[in-house]
Amino acid sequence: MTVLAIFSNKGGVGKTATAVNLAYLAGQAGVRTLLCDLDSQSSATFYFGVPPELKGSARGFAKGGKTVLRSIQPTIYDNLDILPADISHRNLTLAFEEMSHSKRRLAQILEPLQERYALLILDCPPTIGLLADNIFNVADRLLTPLVPTTLSFEAHRQLLAFAREDGHKERLVLSFLSMVDRRKKLHRDLAAAAAAQFSGMLNAAIPYTAQIERMGIQREPVPVFAPRSEAAKAYHALWTEVAARLWTIRVKQ
Repeated sequence: MTVLAIFSNKGGVGKTATAVNLAYLAGQAGVRTLLCDLDSQSSATFYFGVPPELKGSARGFAKGGKTVLRSIQPTIYDNLDILPADISHRNLTLAFEEMSHSKRRLAQILEPLQERYALLILDCPPTIGLLADNIFNVADRLLTPLVPTTLSFEAHRQLLAFAREDGHKERLVLSFLSMVDRRKKLHRDLAAAAAAQFSGMLNAAIPYTAQIERMGIQREPVPVFAPRSEAAKAYHALWTEVAARLWTIRVKQ
């Protein structure tokens, strides 16, 4: 099982939209996929119309085992299940702190899923700390959306510094431009500068469009309700790049 974490230490950069759309596209490509919602806001859970209910709450999740397996719900899409979040996830870090091997607890929780899924996508809350350590320790790649603003870039520098200081592999981090409005000169200038500032930048960029905002109304991935839109094409391009970094296997376009 390959683990892809959609991660940023800054909120409001498009993490959940990315997780939902890539999980859908992975399933459509024939990859048996589980989307794990780690955010107490349960936005990814909401988008797929799954009740935000975790068996045994965050403490049950932290213990792992059959409690986690019973929480998994199917979606209406081929090859795609979801492990929902609920409000109790706000206590997840505290639950990890109370356990042994606290920085590798998430890896132990997810280990029983190895035989069920080819791809696990983690929709992560904005955090730096114990939960981030767990995510770094379990992920094969971290995918970070960067909004072309100075504050988003500064937050990404802090993330990379955290990775280095805590002994994680900075090279695991991939990033891409998100919520890009090319009508704005600042966005155009920072988009052009991103590749020079950060290694691991992908070519795909997600535009700032109404179709992505409509996900909350449609409760569907963009390629489902707006398959010919600029946003859908951008997510397809992002999935193609990410899949090439995750595996050498050929996926369907």
